[in-house]
Amino acid sequence: MQCDYFDSGRCASCALMGVPYAVQLADKHRRCELELADAAPDVVWLDPFASAESAFRNKAKLVVGGRTGAVTLGILDAEANGVDLRACGLHEQPLQQLIPRVAALVDEMGLEPYDVSARRGELKHVILTLSPAGTVMLRFVLRSRRHLALLQSRLPMLLARVPDVAVVSVNLQPEHKAVLEGDTEIVLTSQDVLAMPVNGLTLNLRPNSFFQTNTAVAAGLYRQAQEWMREVSPDAVLDLYCGVGGFALHAAQAAVGRVVGVEVSPDAVLSAERTARELRTGHPDVGDVEFQVGDATDPGALDPDLVRSGRATVVVNPPRRGIGPDLARWLEQSDAAHVIYSSCNVSSLARDLAVLPSYVTRRARLFDMFPQTSHHEVIVLLERR
Repeated sequence: MQCDYFDSGRCASCALMGVPYAVQLADKHRRCELELADAAPDVVWLDPFASAESAFRNKAKLVVGGRTGAVTLGILDAEANGVDLRACGLHEQPLQQLIPRVAALVDEMGLEPYDVSARRGELKHVILTLSPAGTVMLRFVLRSRRHLALLQSRLPMLLARVPDVAVVSVNLQPEHKAVLEGDTEIVLTSQDVLAMPVNGLTLNLRPNSFFQTNTAVAAGLYRQAQEWMREVSPDAVLDLYCGVGGFALHAAQAAVGRVVGVEVSPDAVLSAERTARELRTGHPDVGDVEFQVGDATDPGALDPDLVRSGRATVVVNPPRRGIGPDLARWLEQSDAAHVIYSSCNVSSLARDLAVLPSYVTRRARLFDMFPQTSHHEVIVLLERR
């Protein structure tokens, strides 16, 4: 991939830009093999799941800079000045076409960019998420409610000018710190979820729901987990850090038995429950699936009966820090026959596998969610010895 922003020195976010993609993929695979060599000496590595090397991101997280009527959408430089990256080639093509139109609307509405150095202004970020169905979620991250009435009044015009946008919301992030969004979300449209078709499922994303930024590779990741679940044929699946239910709902599709998803975000659980209801409506053979609000980092709150049978599978998809010693200890003491662990940090994965001596790592696969960077996603299948 060639990038004018990188070549001109305006953006260095993609550290591997210019490295042939085949070399990037091979280097990531080699690194993951080396990192897991001690903790998983007998693992069988499947072929890496490659991505398109450009136009793969379904989400644009754009810092707003510049001045009122002439905003930049992109990043900030070392002096906190806006660097406009509206033509970034990482975004899927519909987003590349939409971002300049959104920038023009921001200018036309007179939304005031937040000035990091002066600590004044309102609009901090614009976040766009694209569904494979072609619809878009648009979120404005504001410092306060000052522009809220303006956005509400201009909503009909906005939707008429960008008809692909199905969901519009305002997120309030009042603090002066490097945090993308705050806790308060105000949905302006009647539609409050973005329908995200994946492998025949339609996941429902609320504005602050997490979803992988590479839809095609995420779909492959879910299919791999589903294939392994069909293979081991558990009578129960416990999906920890389940988010909007991607792994759990793919397990239910496989009719593997009772499926329970646990997620700390109530909004994500509502999204997962909605998808489960829709799935049951058209597919009466779908297995028993339910979702619970709970913190997977607090194993004391988990019901051990969910994995009591000895034929259960636990799915974990933690943040970069990994599952940690408490959950690892809970897994060790459980009766779960298999664990499917999806990790975005092979170093924390290796650390966690080392403290799970009751399990042997049978298979592993790299899923390249993030071409042009060293980031990676690795999924492994563990089996109790």
